[in-house]
Amino acid sequence: MVDDILRMMGDFIWGVPMALLLMGTHLWMTIRTGGIQRKMLFAVKLSFASDKSASGEISNFGALMVALAATMGTGNIIGVGTAVAMGGPGAIFWCFLTGLFGIATKYAESLLAVKYRVKNEKGKMIGGAMVVLDKVLHKRGLAVFFCVATICAAFGIGNLNQANSVAILVENNTGVSPYITGFIMAFIVGAVMVGGIKWLSKVCEWLVPFMAGFYILGCIYLLCANGTYIAPAIKLIITSAFAPEAVEGGLIGGGFMLAMRYGLARGLFSNEAGLGSSPIVSASAKTDNAVRQALISSTAVFWDTLVVCTLTGLVIVTSVIAYPDIDFEHGAVLTTMAFGKIHSLGSHFLTIAIITFVFSTILGWSFYAERCMEYLGGIKLIKWFQLAWIAAVMIGSIMGLNTVWLLSDVANALMAIPNLVCVLALSGVVAAETKKYCSKAHINDIDPDMQK
Repeated sequence: MVDDILRMMGDFIWGVPMALLLMGTHLWMTIRTGGIQRKMLFAVKLSFASDKSASGEISNFGALMVALAATMGTGNIIGVGTAVAMGGPGAIFWCFLTGLFGIATKYAESLLAVKYRVKNEKGKMIGGAMVVLDKVLHKRGLAVFFCVATICAAFGIGNLNQANSVAILVENNTGVSPYITGFIMAFIVGAVMVGGIKWLSKVCEWLVPFMAGFYILGCIYLLCANGTYIAPAIKLIITSAFAPEAVEGGLIGGGFMLAMRYGLARGLFSNEAGLGSSPIVSASAKTDNAVRQALISSTAVFWDTLVVCTLTGLVIVTSVIAYPDIDFEHGAVLTTMAFGKIHSLGSHFLTIAIITFVFSTILGWSFYAERCMEYLGGIKLIKWFQLAWIAAVMIGSIMGLNTVWLLSDVANALMAIPNLVCVLALSGVVAAETKKYCSKAHINDIDPDMQK
């Protein structure tokens, strides 16, 4: 009964209303920022140059890596397969579109988080939707709502579910008990958390480039192995995105409405643009310029959706074209089947990728939940939170979590509502800051080469 209610709530929230709200915000912020997506190459350059003299706890690159650690998870791999199974290959096009326009919302929410960040009891920077809602818009109730939703989503989709996915995967592939897997993960996560945000960022600075680079190169290799099907796959993705009905002839395809629905939902869920999660870590970055950090933060959407999700989609579609016997109706295993068909190493490559992606997600979301917990009850709660987080890793590894999955989906979506209130209410501030610092007269203010 509870599962049915949660499933109905999740289907509704992640359905048309949320898609319209988030995509509407993406489009509006694209307009208000004058198409900030044009600055992506410049933003990528900025992410590799820290402003060491500025206020903050971690480097610009470290903040970006923590954010990417949280966003790059099973959604980039298994989730894309689910979108293709439910909406056809055209879903990849709509997923790409959410990433393209979502860059503007990610930029806007990060700008506000840095601009209005405050210092906590120990003099460390803390920011995000909860601070903006409380201190700027004077909506304390919405700030609390955001924190509670973030904590629930973090324990669910950022911890319990991730740990469970790894434990099951390792057991199926190696026979190792979930108890052993859970203990090892809990120990490593605990060791990282004890070091605080600085140690977390250092771990992510090493882990994320490795796992992302490993996955991207692996996908490129698999695409080369399936090279003759790349052009037909791209054509099929584009045509299916606008096809009025399902593609005939036994091949996958769900028609325009299904392709758009599942593509938008997967893209929005994957890159988290508009949910308000990654701005929490952006506020800890060493910077005295909110626009500079916002540009860096926006590259997370570029890497997460435009690169990783798109490559995953291409591998899946080329494999389905090449091997018509693939059972594309079961989204949960479509990615595994597609990767395994192309090359004997495909399944092993996918296993390693999922494990590293999941582990990074647990680390990234731990920081989001910790900051929200601290905002609600002060730093005295941090140690208790850390113990609960480590215990949740172990618990998630050894138990079934269908209800937790459903609850997490709802909580994850509810995070977006108060966060989007911030973005839309203060869109004028975002527009003004962008116009000021991205003009020819002030562009050097955010260029690291001019800050030496």
